[in-house]
Amino acid sequence: MDKPLKTPPPYPIASVDHALRVATILQMEGGATVAQLAERLGVARSTAHRILAMLVYRDFAVRGEDRVYRAGPVLELAAHSQSLVSRLRTVALPHVRRLAGLLDETTNLSVRAGDTARFIVSVECRQALRVGSREGMVFPAHRTTAGLLLLGDLSDEELEEVYAPERYRDRPADRPDLTRLRTELKRLRRSGFAVNKERSERGLVAVGVPVRGRDGTALAGLSVSMPSVRYDPKRLRSLVATLEAAAHAVDEELTDQH
Repeated sequence: MDKPLKTPPPYPIASVDHALRVATILQMEGGATVAQLAERLGVARSTAHRILAMLVYRDFAVRGEDRVYRAGPVLELAAHSQSLVSRLRTVALPHVRRLAGLLDETTNLSVRAGDTARFIVSVECRQALRVGSREGMVFPAHRTTAGLLLLGDLSDEELEEVYAPERYRDRPADRPDLTRLRTELKRLRRSGFAVNKERSERGLVAVGVPVRGRDGTALAGLSVSMPSVRYDPKRLRSLVATLEAAAHAVDEELTDQH
């Protein structure tokens, strides 16, 4: 079995992790208060304030007169972005949170960029044994649930372009077998959902469905992740139906914005 793609360091530094998570939140959500960030991180307000003070000092954040912290000059290219990803995240966030509460499992929304998939929303459940937040993380698209869903929307020519051999000249081992990948994507398109059993991380199972735009194009992947010991194949149809309902709700809200 392949080794996990994202292995937590053996000696994690909580303060660094908190600072990186805050920077990601400010970059992707546009702004937050000390109280909101303290709640998201599960730390005291004083701790959140110290983290923000350092981010402001290093220009990763700025504090407005309304006491809301926003992305600073280092991250400002994404701050207040009205791009599709920004709008998608804003619309989907409450639905992802609701799903995490309903299913009591970590729920995610991811988009594809080339041969990678980036988690733009990740809401953890409250169970002690749970999949941690992947928000802001980037994985090879063919190794993630959402990535497979989005790759499945490509034509053979587009797939060839994404995985052109010259792109992998310095890392040939990272290029997937396209014959096997095409077979898998064909099966995925027929079913309309994807199941990832320990493909991206050992001990993790994820189930996902696409979020489509008004023209039918897959814009993102909505998925639920859980420890493999808690996955019950008998629940698959129910999980897919719940995810599809949420994805449809996001579709409708995005359409209404136009």
